[in-house]
Amino acid sequence: REVRDMFGEKIFDFPKPVDLLRTICEIASESEGIVLDFFAGSGTTGHAVMVQNVADGGSRRHILVQLPEPLDQDNKNQKAAADFCDKLGKPRTIAELTKERLRRAGAKVKADNPMFAGDTGFRVFKLDNSNIRAWNPDSDNLEKTLLDHEEHILPGRTEADIVYELLLKLGLDLCVPMESRSIAGKTVGSIGGGVLMTCLADEITHDSVEPLAQGIVAW
Repeated sequence: REVRDMFGEKIFDFPKPVDLLRTICEIASESEGIVLDFFAGSGTTGHAVMVQNVADGGSRRHILVQLPEPLDQDNKNQKAAADFCDKLGKPRTIAELTKERLRRAGAKVKADNPMFAGDTGFRVFKLDNSNIRAWNPDSDNLEKTLLDHEEHILPGRTEADIVYELLLKLGLDLCVPMESRSIAGKTVGSIGGGVLMTCLADEITHDSVEPLAQGIVAW
């Protein structure tokens, strides 16, 4: 009933009740702990963590993992879920429904508890290969290998993709605050209040180095 009321129709078969997962969170996690659900499904665990944070003033965070399992519109048990994804303009996968549940759950928690100042947001990450072209030299044609690696970032990757890979490689929290400013005509990012500063411009000329560096220091 909880999930049906949230979506306006029956999307999931047998989702777990929020109060059950909230009770488990209360028993098994510290108020500042991280709760992991490796089979997120309808996203009840994330919803329950938000509700428990309201209940005891905690600041728990959740990590939900869900494969983008496809939904078959021709399968009568999955048709409603597939049609709902179509309404959202999203791919027909369970992962898209998980994200939508979390968005609606966060909005509901805020609406039901207007004095709650905790965080109900989330970031979505998809497993992928590195943004950086792997160095795999052809010993019989080193010249071609070098030319191929003149562009060492794979095509189609964004600055955000590269920043998050840097965070992973440096062991930094993926949910730290991020800001960006234009300095000397370049976009500069500040991650974690200055723990990491980035400038991923395609070109930094000799004349722009000094004002760029001074601007970063001033910031």
